[in-house]
Amino acid sequence: MAPVAAFDANNTISRHRAFGGAVSFHRHDSAETACAMRFSVFLPPQAGSGKVPVLYYLAGLTCTDETFMIKAGAQRVAAELGLAIVAPDTSPRGVPLPGDSAHWDFGVGAGFYVDATTPPWSRHYRMYSYVSRELPVLIAANFPVDPRRQGIFGHSMGGHGALTIAFRNPDHYRSVSAFAPISAPMQCPWGQKAFGGYLGSNRDDWRAYDASELVRGLKSVSGRPPLLVDQGLDDPFLDEQLLPEQLERACAERGYPLTLRRHAGYDHGYYFISSFIEEHLRHHARTLSA
Repeated sequence: MAPVAAFDANNTISRHRAFGGAVSFHRHDSAETACAMRFSVFLPPQAGSGKVPVLYYLAGLTCTDETFMIKAGAQRVAAELGLAIVAPDTSPRGVPLPGDSAHWDFGVGAGFYVDATTPPWSRHYRMYSYVSRELPVLIAANFPVDPRRQGIFGHSMGGHGALTIAFRNPDHYRSVSAFAPISAPMQCPWGQKAFGGYLGSNRDDWRAYDASELVRGLKSVSGRPPLLVDQGLDDPFLDEQLLPEQLERACAERGYPLTLRRHAGYDHGYYFISSFIEEHLRHHARTLSA
């Protein structure tokens, strides 16, 4: 189990009432990333009287811990359903590395939810372990959430992260969904750039972070939570970067329960996410609130 860093009121940056609950923003010293990390939390009003299910949301390229809480419009429905939502940052920050701000799709704001193995990234860029191990332990120890009722979802790079983390940790996540995920990063420029930089040139090492490859490698799909994916058909990244057909094909081959919905006229941004966020929250609540 990951260590729990000291955490108290001094770690809270701000707190804001919302729909009977509250949105709060926090920082802490992370053992996994060896630097200060930020995250945000929405607690519904039901958290005032007991532990509630918790959803982890992973944001996409260039986003921060604030993006989802400000743009997605999730708090009203989450308050109704009694769901807590935790949104971590998308990369380590404040640890300048050569070239980490040279490109918007690599380095700062683009941690890709992998544990980097190549220097200089391997010291700090451990977002897979931070999200899947360290952060949930900290949240369970300091907030009124029930880690036995835990789900994960995300958008774009964060959709990729949510899928890979859920597939690799079936005992930890009871529900999963994604908006416009990078479904086959080994086959797209974003993924190849990130994996080559963080993981090195051995493509066999990349498979552990490719959702489509992970589905194909599952020994069994029995008991796995159904997957909901929404994709806009006017998304400018659809054909080159996202490749949802690869995930759809892999799930069909293995019999994995997938609902992939394609929406005419919708693009890649938060207008798209906010249009379907209620259905994703209800998808998770059906499992987590049982």
